[in-house]
Amino acid sequence: MQLTKNFSFEELIASETAARHNIDNTPPIQFDANLRHLAEALEAVRVLLDNNPIHINSGYRCRELNALVGGQPSSAHIAGLAADIICPAYGPPQAIMGAIAKSPLGYETIILEFHSWVHIAVALPGCYGRCDKLIIDGSGTRAWA
Repeated sequence: MQLTKNFSFEELIASETAARHNIDNTPPIQFDANLRHLAEALEAVRVLLDNNPIHINSGYRCRELNALVGGQPSSAHIAGLAADIICPAYGPPQAIMGAIAKSPLGYETIILEFHSWVHIAVALPGCYGRCDKLIIDGSGTRAWA
């Protein structure tokens, strides 16, 4: 099911890890609005990144999958409000992080994770995001400078 012009429901819930471990990663229906809201936010990010395709490494995660991949128990992925993305045609994750950080896009949190992807979490529909900017790498978590 297509949620927005460029993002589908299936794309936001796909997980190779879930498939390998035979985990049903289908979200409860109450998260449908969150996933649509996330897809709309990703459309805005795509425009910001010169309309280049965005690859979603991880979107919605059921609790079992989230625990398996080492996600935080309070992760926005569990509510369908976060995605880990790359956009190779735009540039490396650091460039994506910089573009989002400098933009007027409202988001809850962006995190440059291990210099390999960008985690973007959105606030609940109708709420304002905190616009937190972080880096997570081998030395821990710190604010994006």
